[in-house]
Amino acid sequence: MKTLIKNRLPLSIFTLVLILSVASCNDALDVMPKDRKIPENYFRNENELQMFSNKFYTQLPDEAAIIREGVDHIAKSDMSEELKGTRIIPGSGSGWTWTQLRDINTLLEYSVNCPDRDVRNKYNAIARFFRAYFYFEKVKRFGDVPWYDTQLASNDPELKKPQDSREFIMAKMMEDLDFAIQYLPAQKELYKITKWTALSLKSRVCLFEGTFRKYHELTIEGVGYEYYLEQAVKASEDFINQSGYGLYKGDTKTVYRDLFASLNARGEEIILARNYNKSLGQAHNANFYTLGSTYGRPGLTKRMVNSYLMTDGSRFTDKDGYETYSFAEETKDRDPRLSQTIRTPGYTRIGGTTSLAPDLLTSVTGYQPIKYVMETKYDGPNTESECDLPIFRTAEVYLNLAEAKAELGTLTQGDLDKTIGQLRARVGMPALDMAEANTNPDPYLMDTKTGYPQVKGQNQGVILEIRRERTIELIMEGFRYYDMMRWKEGKTFESDYYGIYIPGLGLYDLDGDGKDDVYFYKGSQPTIPAGVLGRKVDEETFLSNGESGYISPYENFVAKWNEERDYLYPIPTDERQLTNGNLKQNPGWNDGLEF
Repeated sequence: MKTLIKNRLPLSIFTLVLILSVASCNDALDVMPKDRKIPENYFRNENELQMFSNKFYTQLPDEAAIIREGVDHIAKSDMSEELKGTRIIPGSGSGWTWTQLRDINTLLEYSVNCPDRDVRNKYNAIARFFRAYFYFEKVKRFGDVPWYDTQLASNDPELKKPQDSREFIMAKMMEDLDFAIQYLPAQKELYKITKWTALSLKSRVCLFEGTFRKYHELTIEGVGYEYYLEQAVKASEDFINQSGYGLYKGDTKTVYRDLFASLNARGEEIILARNYNKSLGQAHNANFYTLGSTYGRPGLTKRMVNSYLMTDGSRFTDKDGYETYSFAEETKDRDPRLSQTIRTPGYTRIGGTTSLAPDLLTSVTGYQPIKYVMETKYDGPNTESECDLPIFRTAEVYLNLAEAKAELGTLTQGDLDKTIGQLRARVGMPALDMAEANTNPDPYLMDTKTGYPQVKGQNQGVILEIRRERTIELIMEGFRYYDMMRWKEGKTFESDYYGIYIPGLGLYDLDGDGKDDVYFYKGSQPTIPAGVLGRKVDEETFLSNGESGYISPYENFVAKWNEERDYLYPIPTDERQLTNGNLKQNPGWNDGLEF
């Protein structure tokens, strides 16, 4: 059962609190009507501030944003609009919503009603954390957006103002984050915002902005990309040196899986988690999503699986003939995180004893995820899982620090040892050697189809290795799409999306346990042995060479990426019309409006 500390919370911080909720509109900046006032007898004590601020937590990602990510490293039952290049300019919505910002600014305006300065600073800090978080999501998605830090009347001319500059928005976000770091409590709280959460967010924000500016070669009046990378370094080091957080440790064969399939978040590493508890009406669908034949059917891509190193630290893609290894061969002696992320030979469910091969009915590539998959009792339809989901964890901060220093050119072997080295040591992998990485960069990670061709310079090799580590460590945690955006690597989305290699039609023992698992056939269905899954080629399963080759989940779709347009989302047309064209459309998006 869930721990008592969860049940002692007066309200789940992830349940929308309706107290003092005010009217809002759906497709424009929500405003406080002139005839509506927040009662002057509210916001006068900590309880009232806490109750109102609980709703801010709904900004944080849910299981859909965390678990169900899928771009170049994970294929799903349908290719996303972002990958297909079929996004359209919406009339409204599509992320251009401002309700949460209005609520945040409401608290900041009325918190003066509380006479206790310490309490007031604490909840102002919470509000400013979430305002920074709110704008971070907007900047990632749209680039330049208008900045609002006060409540506005419905006829306020500020509602029709143009976007503020990226530099202005970022400077305001930094002010908010620094305030939050100063005034939030320096304590560990799994389900509440603290100083350590704020430092983690600053580390994330600054790494994103620094690398985005660097790789997109943004020339903006103000500070350069180096400033943000330096701030990412400082925030990361302050967190590491002051917070007392470290990595969750355990058996190298299970520690990574256990970190994510735990009923209660592992507080030694996880800084902020989303709290799930069925007794409180909160559950998610991790088991159903990864095991259901009619839902997501996720599967890692071969490109992703190829990136996992061997257990001795050598590169799998340096092996002769690796491209056509059988599933059992290619998963042997690999980074232990591979067998703790997907089904590999010998896999058993938590609490079970039966060995299970990958199920092609529930995974479109055969590389079937197991991250977040708990015992069979959580397998019910749709929402039965209740393991907590990580939103901020120490491993990310380690990765942020290593990447920021590598991009700045200040990285040392000592820096690697206390960051990447710890992540690898947790699963029994050898340390990353900086000199070796830079002397001998991985050709697979440099390739235009399988790697990161934008990476250049003297630290090319170690930056590539840090990206390898980041992708492996943070898979299915909601980072990949915007990592690729900030690195300006969207063009690699056009690469092949393949799964397990199948040399021809017939019966296959995928996991090498001596028992056949799947029968690939064409034409009339043959007699299929009991316990074997039949897959009709060209109808149920597509192979890259027709009757052989890689499982190809997107036979009817081809990824397309527009380098001049697709790194930002379009501004909804209604918003452009409401502002008489003061809101400018993002580059490459033609909405037909003549402003």
